[in-house]
Amino acid sequence: MEDLLVNKKHPYICTPLTGKTKEIILNQLDTVVTQEPDIIEWRADFLSSLSETDEVIEIIDGIKSKTKIPLLFTIRAEHEGGEKISLTEKEKVQLIRAVCERTSVDMIDYETSNETNYVKTLKSIAEASNKKLILSYHNFSETPNKAEIIERAKQAESLGADIAKFAVMPNSKEDVFQLLDATREIDALLNIPVVTMSMGDIGGFSRIVGWAYGSIITFGVGVELSAPGQIPVKQLREAIQRTQQLIPKW
Repeated sequence: MEDLLVNKKHPYICTPLTGKTKEIILNQLDTVVTQEPDIIEWRADFLSSLSETDEVIEIIDGIKSKTKIPLLFTIRAEHEGGEKISLTEKEKVQLIRAVCERTSVDMIDYETSNETNYVKTLKSIAEASNKKLILSYHNFSETPNKAEIIERAKQAESLGADIAKFAVMPNSKEDVFQLLDATREIDALLNIPVVTMSMGDIGGFSRIVGWAYGSIITFGVGVELSAPGQIPVKQLREAIQRTQQLIPKW
């Protein structure tokens, strides 16, 4: 896990699990593991029984018993593209606390758009439990201007993020270029790693070359999409490797 925070030149491929039940999630895992991603993200907001803390813990234990691939735990907020869940924000934070304290997940993801007191609470919990905290921002409508993206990155770092993540929707190729340029500036500016991606078909380019601008993680499809524009893991890995071979000294 520490390598993820220092080796900014290598794009780690993260693949999501999006099942609605324990059985489906573990079946998805069997398929994903064969594709050898660097990180697995469990998008727990897809789970139909998310309010059952013990079941959430059991699923994580089941995942960790099947693979040593680092696990990222995410309950994506509905206002940033996640599934609708029955938990209040307070209950969600309590569940993430239980996950940190009772399981061996490696990372958790939480949005900077949530209330600051919740963000700070989870930072303390993650630190005490030896988990890495990704503070993220998602915009499924547009790509904010570069200055706003950079300010949000500064905010994530100031709130204690171990990694700052941005996923935005481009409405033109220029939006993709703007995000990549923002990534380059953020990578030079912050003392923590950055992860960025443009979503949708236009944004696929950023998933392949984002590493060249400083983004340390890219997301690929293992079984089902968790965001628009994700590329199948095998094709994504091959495209990245070809690009790196062409510019080996980058």
